Amino acid sequence: MIVADPAATGRVVADAVCRLLAERPDGVLGLATGSSPLPAYRELVRRHRAGEVSFRQARAFLLDEYVGLPPGHPQAYRSVIERELTGALDIPAAAVRGPDGTAHDLGAECAAYEAAIAAAGGIDLQVLGVGADGHIGFNEPSSSLGSRTRLKTLTARTRRDNARFFGGVDQVPRHVLTQGVGTILEARHLVLVAAGEAKAEAIARAVEGPVTAMTPASSLQLHPHASVVVDEAAAAGLRLTDYYREAYAGKPSWQGL
Repeated sequence: MIVADPAATGRVVADAVCRLLAERPDGVLGLATGSSPLPAYRELVRRHRAGEVSFRQARAFLLDEYVGLPPGHPQAYRSVIERELTGALDIPAAAVRGPDGTAHDLGAECAAYEAAIAAAGGIDLQVLGVGADGHIGFNEPSSSLGSRTRLKTLTARTRRDNARFFGGVDQVPRHVLTQGVGTILEARHLVLVAAGEAKAEAIARAVEGPVTAMTPASSLQLHPHASVVVDEAAAAGLRLTDYYREAYAGKPSWQGL
């Protein structure tokens, strides 16, 4: 779906989340950090404060986490998601879970995280951003499309991209725990959101390029219910924009995103 601007992407994604929770108040959400989902999170907070949606029965799983950051570190993704979204909602803190990047046995923690997602019945709606190199979560180019939650080493490019949050690249952890591409693809609905011209090439490769481990986001082409929501700038590299606009305009109102 192509919309006018980042604020419009936020409204579309918020509509999908609210529709899920209206049908299933105990729905399971997958939450990504980064700049792309922020308009959606701000819109969800606004709607919650207006009394339009409750998260009291919902559960949420984070997509990834840095390894080695102490609890409460401002850039730990559990802290970030609480600051940007869940801390302003009525979702219980215990209902929001992320992989523990301080665990003594990181391999066992990854297995436990997979088990926790399965025990919750799987993720109903997974919000995703996309990196300029086509990564989703911290699944960098060349990541296995069947991968599960695991330890990953960050590329120099990703560490440079995130250095602005840490006050320098030397402060950015070298390792993360991330849901794998295979884990992500098990969510029942994937909603990838992107805005800005810096994401245009990645979106074009993900949507219209070949399915390849070199562009992990292209794995969404294999999913039975994957939605890509972009603004005009992020859609600039797509070839079939007229078709996408016509297809969305012709969707029945009951179908949703």
